[in-house]
Amino acid sequence: MIEFKLFTSVTELPKASWNALTRHDIFLQTTYLEAASKALPKTIGMCYVAVFKNHQLVGVAVIQHVQLYLKDMFRHDDVTCIKEVVQNALSKVLKGHILVVGNLTHTGQHGIYFNTEMISEGEFLNVVFNAIKSLKIRIKKEYNKTIRLILFKDYFEGDIIHSEKHLFDTNKFHKLNVQPNMIMLTQKIWLKPQDYLDALTTKYRTRYKRARKKRNGIVTKELDLNALKESSNTIYNLYKHVSNNASFNTFILPENHFLSLKEHLQHNFKVFGYYLNNELIGFYSLILNNDSLETYFLGYDAEHQHSNQLYLNMLYDMAVYAIENNFKTVVYARTAMEIKSSVGAKPEAMFMYLKYTNPIVNALLKPIFSLMNPSQDWEQRHPFKKD
Repeated sequence: MIEFKLFTSVTELPKASWNALTRHDIFLQTTYLEAASKALPKTIGMCYVAVFKNHQLVGVAVIQHVQLYLKDMFRHDDVTCIKEVVQNALSKVLKGHILVVGNLTHTGQHGIYFNTEMISEGEFLNVVFNAIKSLKIRIKKEYNKTIRLILFKDYFEGDIIHSEKHLFDTNKFHKLNVQPNMIMLTQKIWLKPQDYLDALTTKYRTRYKRARKKRNGIVTKELDLNALKESSNTIYNLYKHVSNNASFNTFILPENHFLSLKEHLQHNFKVFGYYLNNELIGFYSLILNNDSLETYFLGYDAEHQHSNQLYLNMLYDMAVYAIENNFKTVVYARTAMEIKSSVGAKPEAMFMYLKYTNPIVNALLKPIFSLMNPSQDWEQRHPFKKD
């Protein structure tokens, strides 16, 4: 017998069996889920699905209930009249409440996991579809809100979920290609940062050294919980500067986000501050996910970004941290693909499955999405000698 249970609080989860099943991914562990639930954007609520077979937990799904108002997400005012008309039209079509199977605040597949020896992909997905139906009914009953869009987020090309594409087709989901995840594989021979530097071509080794020189007295410090509390306002303002300059964003983190992650994840969440003359001018954060180093949110002062090459130095520092701490991969996530490729990250194609609950709009979803997710022209860099 296969059944599921819906939970809206981490405290309700069967933590021992849940954590044992999801130990491979910190983003599915209850410590992270609890931290996130206390520091999510106000537009995102959480729901957790536990799938049981013969009363044994065999699969989990994390679903976010998101209030999506696209007009508020186009951050730049300097748009053409035609583009503004398109944006407003898309806002009217897609605004409302959506369900995301996964994590809207982080790149990657962090929404589902199941024991393939205990339950098949098809069985598991059918249960998740049923859970989504129940959740839609609950949301309508409790909030009088209709779910407009359902999204299964961020799958690599080789993920097993694609073998069940017929199930998504039967349920009227569209498979869509999205921006790639930029990932760097560290080499076993990189025992120290100098080994990474030696692997670069002359051009990119010179680029690395030039960026390091432009630090110009900047000191990097890891912020513990107390230091993070003391610098909380500055950290948040630096984050907001970068976030607000994005042309499109689906959320704004609350001010307590970084503190909550540090309190719950402790040594698995790192924040590094960049100080110039004892003034905090930038920061980046990391989540330690087993043998993967997940780059997280960052921020910087625009005045020092170009002159000190803050962003590029942050990317290098992330690579150095991975090498010094024996991580196999650095997940640089999407956006800024070209500069990330210049430090050694390579694009990994990613896909999503989407369904609009209005059948007419759903039939037009692919062209609508192409307007929302235009292809980006960028040149992949090849910094290593053997690339």
